Amino acid sequence: MENLKAYIESGVLELYVLGDLSPEETLRVEEIASQYLEVKDEIAAIEQAMEQYAMQNAVQPSADIETRLLEKLGLTDVEERINVQPEATYTAEAKIMRLDGSDGKVRALRYALVACIALLVVSTAALFITYNKLNAAHDQIASLNLDKQKFAGVVSKLEFENQGLGNMAAMADSKEWATIRMAGQAFSPASKMKVYWNKKDKSVLINYVAMDLPKTDAEHEYQLWALVNGKPVSLGVFGKADSTHNEALVKMQTIQEAQAFAVTLEPMGGSVNPTMDKLTVMGGV
Repeated sequence: MENLKAYIESGVLELYVLGDLSPEETLRVEEIASQYLEVKDEIAAIEQAMEQYAMQNAVQPSADIETRLLEKLGLTDVEERINVQPEATYTAEAKIMRLDGSDGKVRALRYALVACIALLVVSTAALFITYNKLNAAHDQIASLNLDKQKFAGVVSKLEFENQGLGNMAAMADSKEWATIRMAGQAFSPASKMKVYWNKKDKSVLINYVAMDLPKTDAEHEYQLWALVNGKPVSLGVFGKADSTHNEALVKMQTIQEAQAFAVTLEPMGGSVNPTMDKLTVMGGV
């Protein structure tokens, strides 16, 4: 079994000992314990630890509890009959002594019942403490899993950005690529974006790493335009600025020549002509 140590430390064995597992989960634990000696030994250790804790923290019950318990069990009459002594007489009659040990039996039974009550009280307290500790452990595990997911997301983002930076570094060394830096317009002055245009094969790439555009809603997306001889030509639409892509650089439609590039916010699927009052960024070649 893989990660046997993690299974032992998960807290499921404590729940098994406490009887808090479902029948299916209980059967599963017993199957694993029969296959792995470490699991079987851990279960035995948990049972022994709980027993020792209960014995060490035993509380002597009050006499009132003992009396009420004996009343519930109907043993008070028996005890009274045993403890009643006949009135002293000065007759010569011989005394009859009981030899069956009934006094000792009742007294032993009384002590045993009181001890059981004390053990039950201590066991209940121990189970309550253990249950709270298990809940706290479960919360800690959930928190660690959440932190792990966040860390994985950060690593994925760094790998994504590193890949894009590597591609951009290679493009910067090539004279075939032109970098067009587009600045924010009146619709969104703080926006910025970069477009790469290959002078040789006329391909166009947008840079998601260096993109800073407002988030879009479910009914709108961005559309890239090339300005050719004063006329806008659509190069395609792309997703929200906060979308996650497999590539940092995304290829758009090719354009043979262009004097500038621009991005507008359009309805889903794009528009035939740009919506000028939603011109987001623009930059000359």
